[in-house]
Amino acid sequence: MTVEDHSLRLLLAGIDTYSQPVVYMHEDCHVCRSEGFRALARVRIDCGDRWVIASLNVVTDGDWLPVDAAALSDTAWAALQPGDGARGVFSHPEPPAAASVIRAKVYGERLGQAQFDTIMRDALAQRLSDLDLAAFVTACAADRLDFDETIGLTRAMQGAGETLDWGDRLVLDKHCVGGLPGNRTTPIVVAIVAAAGHLIPKTSSRAITSPAGTADTMEVMAPVALDIPAMRRVVEAQGGCIVWGGGLRLSPVDDILIRIERPLDFDSEGQLVASVLSKKAAAGAKRVVIDIPVGPTAKVRSQAAAAALSARLEAVAEAIGLDLMIQISDGSQPVGQGIGPALEAMDVLKVLRRDPDAPADLRDRALNLARVLLDMGGGTAARHNRARELLDSGEAERRFMAICEAQGGFAEPQFAPHRMPVVAPRDGMVTAIDNRRIARTAKLAGAPQRPRAGVLLRAQRGDTVHRGAPLFEIHAETPGELAYAQDYAASHPAMFRIEEPS
Repeated sequence: MTVEDHSLRLLLAGIDTYSQPVVYMHEDCHVCRSEGFRALARVRIDCGDRWVIASLNVVTDGDWLPVDAAALSDTAWAALQPGDGARGVFSHPEPPAAASVIRAKVYGERLGQAQFDTIMRDALAQRLSDLDLAAFVTACAADRLDFDETIGLTRAMQGAGETLDWGDRLVLDKHCVGGLPGNRTTPIVVAIVAAAGHLIPKTSSRAITSPAGTADTMEVMAPVALDIPAMRRVVEAQGGCIVWGGGLRLSPVDDILIRIERPLDFDSEGQLVASVLSKKAAAGAKRVVIDIPVGPTAKVRSQAAAAALSARLEAVAEAIGLDLMIQISDGSQPVGQGIGPALEAMDVLKVLRRDPDAPADLRDRALNLARVLLDMGGGTAARHNRARELLDSGEAERRFMAICEAQGGFAEPQFAPHRMPVVAPRDGMVTAIDNRRIARTAKLAGAPQRPRAGVLLRAQRGDTVHRGAPLFEIHAETPGELAYAQDYAASHPAMFRIEEPS
């Protein structure tokens, strides 16, 4: 059989498969039949000097796909970049070496450094299907990675990408482990630390299980999908940046794993540590502060869990050469007023602009983290007021705006066109707010994919409210999404616990 017998015309399917290469073939296609390809099979496609391994979807009905052609998802098309009339040559790929390693982990074996390296290499080369990756993520969930394995995974994730070198300059960084809606301290901290003259090249993720990640919020105000040369130019000019890490190939396998974790709606402690610290090391950071919010509906729910996570973070940081400081913070309720990219961006700007309505809790958290970083950067006790001075004087705001301009230009965040209040069912005091259900409401309203969608809080824990007073507003970009989120909120009235006056 000749190469031509294995080839098909390549068409663009126009289907977004969220970073997973997918190929579509008609069930009567001669290549599909002769090669014995079945649905979800892994298929290698060569086109010129490019190749990709894709998952097969078989078309059983309809005339949209000819039998002598194969349609490629957006991701597969971008990988091959075929020209007009191009043909792809189809074959069975070699079995990935990582498959047996993942199977070993599923059955409870401990993995060594070389085995983690194998998994990361095959994941980066797209030799692993989403089913393979889901098996790996699940096999590492809960407490199934010990300290040595977490160190091995962290090193493997860093080693699979690039590591930035900033020479002999001290590079500072920060991270929050998440689980607390609205806790968008990063843009404020970066602005303060950069204004103080330190280097803080902040790479951030998009949301995994939350209504907004730092990259989602920052993208409302400025471009974040920078490459490494552009990022360097921003940092050299302004001392800091806030960019999306997915475009930089710094721990690139992390973004592949995040793609799997998002629909599963979980991330394990070991993978969380490896994700965070591999990216910090890859960005060239030397001293890092980690914020761990603790609360009954936060990601970390108890002081004991915070202590366990802290111990793992500290062990891995020491092994890879990072100086780490951990801050345990209150995670009992959301931070600020906005939950969702644009609404959180508005909170950030209120703090930087010293607006009288700026959320005090967001301001205080950001100042505390900035103070810690300034001390880690070589400050003394006298510098404890330096962070506040930079914020109150407007220096932090000016530096933030300069960073935005250097990243491609500033844009003012806007409100969504559709809004609906959710009101208190009785008089009383708000004694608890469920972080997870508030976050879920914001996601059902469309966040983070719809940047203006989310939840705007009108009451906090400790506030006295009257029946009919707004507890929060749901913001959405379409009426359907608004109604969807409103239905969820109506069916979960306990997300705000209100105790009646005695």
